[in-house]
Amino acid sequence: MARVPYLRREDADESLKPLYDRLETERKVPTANIFLALTHAPTQLDAFLTYANSLRAADLSPRLRELAILTVGHATRSAYEVAHHQSHGLKAGLTEEQLAAVADFEHSGLFDETEKAVMRLAKESTLRVDVPEETWQAAAAHLTSRQMVELSLSIAWYNSGVRIMGLLGIDLEDNYPDPFAHS
Repeated sequence: MARVPYLRREDADESLKPLYDRLETERKVPTANIFLALTHAPTQLDAFLTYANSLRAADLSPRLRELAILTVGHATRSAYEVAHHQSHGLKAGLTEEQLAAVADFEHSGLFDETEKAVMRLAKESTLRVDVPEETWQAAAAHLTSRQMVELSLSIAWYNSGVRIMGLLGIDLEDNYPDPFAHS
């Protein structure tokens, strides 16, 4: 259960209407619970959206970015993160079978060497913070320095997201199935 109320447009102060307009233009409607909770800090939410959008506009392929995000979600067992990013993964070209295999990617033949290297970097960074040079180099062998920085920023950003969701107790919306319900 959320630790702060979800502040919906109809309950918000008139001064926040432009922020809700932005949310509805840039994000899915109905507005996700994470954003409804963050509306209590409108300045930070506005910056949060700008930064998140910059990560999506990166040189890093959307497919690799979503694999990294989904790996962070699985490593932290964040049902919210995984549920919300599965649709992004599908849009980026992942298959349903690949989505189901993210948690055990090391033993799956569904991912290529680059994808596994990116996922390994995301998992190790999430679980250990500092990653071994070998892990870094395995991903860097396939990506430019710019892409590696963008990948690092994405991994760190979505790690912060799962921690925000955990601290605030953000509920998974009813229209999203819990990806961990059967595990």
